[in-house]
Amino acid sequence: MQASFDALCDLPAGVEIKRAASDITSVAPSGAFEGYARVFGIVDAGRDEVVPGAFAASLQKRGAGGVKMLWQHRAAEPIGQWTSIAEDRRGLRVTGRLNLAVARAREVLALMRERAVDGLSIGFKAGRSAVDRKTGIRRLYAVDLWEISVVTFPMLPQARIIAVKEAGDGARQEARLLRALREGARLMRS
Repeated sequence: MQASFDALCDLPAGVEIKRAASDITSVAPSGAFEGYARVFGIVDAGRDEVVPGAFAASLQKRGAGGVKMLWQHRAAEPIGQWTSIAEDRRGLRVTGRLNLAVARAREVLALMRERAVDGLSIGFKAGRSAVDRKTGIRRLYAVDLWEISVVTFPMLPQARIIAVKEAGDGARQEARLLRALREGARLMRS
């Protein structure tokens, strides 16, 4: 298949393209997505506010692999794995991958694509905190993060999925590169 693929590209002699053995025209769901599980400095519906740095010790101890990905905070419904969890200036940024061998994860992916479900919510044990007597707001300075769930209604409306990715994204980039190479080859022959 490599020879016919290279011929199709009409590239100059000696130009090689290395690619995975899979068919580049297929676009399969990857289950990958990213978002913010928590935004700093905003009070949620439970009257909690998480401050920057609150997750640092927990993330150092557990890492992304030690934080469970659940559906609607249900311990009996894990739906994938977190691949990256880190604090940035805005909040707790996460990337994860749904396990598409799990029926519920496939359903969740379909709902994410339609933006019918786009909320994220954290499950945690509060560490160091202080309650403001006037407002009743609890400021969390240390949080032991146990799980992050994909949810319909997050306690913090700003905790949202911001991108759902397709496995074909790489294939589309490869196709764009091939078009550019073809155009370059055409210009070289002119």
